[in-house]
Amino acid sequence: MPGCQQVTLCAVAHPVPLPGSARARLIDAGLAHFGDQGYEHASVTAIAADAGVTTGSLYHHFGSKLGLYRVIREEMERRMTERMEGAIAAVGGGRESVRAALEVAFDAAVRFGVARILAESPPDDVADPIVELLDAHLHATPLAGRLLVAAWRSALMAVAEGARAEVARQGLVWVIAPPAQHV
Repeated sequence: MPGCQQVTLCAVAHPVPLPGSARARLIDAGLAHFGDQGYEHASVTAIAADAGVTTGSLYHHFGSKLGLYRVIREEMERRMTERMEGAIAAVGGGRESVRAALEVAFDAAVRFGVARILAESPPDDVADPIVELLDAHLHATPLAGRLLVAAWRSALMAVAEGARAEVARQGLVWVIAPPAQHV
């Protein structure tokens, strides 16, 4: 693929754009638009214009707006799950490790400016890697991962809609903290 070099990430070949290439500029513009407006309201025309390319270039590189969104979202989810796995390993398992994982992922999503992207539900035809990760660590508690991720996404959406990150984080911690820690 022109403008890309092939590398292996997570055992799947992904084209990594060269800095300044049309593909890299489209990813950067997509991050900004999806992060500010969400998938539904982001405009292909505006993303392409901000990237300094035509909409045809976006379709050439990603096939569709959804294709671009998936590339961005999958990368952000990969980054979050790596951080979450690190937190789980550091704490040693159990409910406290899941709490640490969600807090670490919340902080990272806010810091990267991708709160809205990760707050949105994933496209219907893909599994949710965040839920899968938590379910793997909460295997004795059906649906707990999904419920905790819903609280995490809600806190991220609050930030995306203008709430202070500290306030949203406090609400998230209250929801995910063990009952003995609630005041």
